[in-house]
Amino acid sequence: MPTDNIVALLIAERDRITAAIEALQGPMKRRGRPPKSSPPDWVTSNGAATPAKPARKKRRFSAAQRKEQAARMRKYWAAKKKAAKKSA
Repeated sequence: MPTDNIVALLIAERDRITAAIEALQGPMKRRGRPPKSSPPDWVTSNGAATPAKPARKKRRFSAAQRKEQAARMRKYWAAKKKAAKKSA
């Protein structure tokens, strides 16, 4: 009997066994990201919601802070480039 045929028969048998197991004990626990329709994690099993933390305000750089940070990074990369040049 060719190997491909044997593999196909084994896969079919595995599918039948898996279907029988699911019928007896219910579907397997899903792993990974839950589907969009499931309730959020903060909802407890009795339906009561736990208080959610207030959303944090996003921190944003002002134009002056951005300019200062850009200067610091230019200085940092210049020093890194200079060190790499010395070691090479």
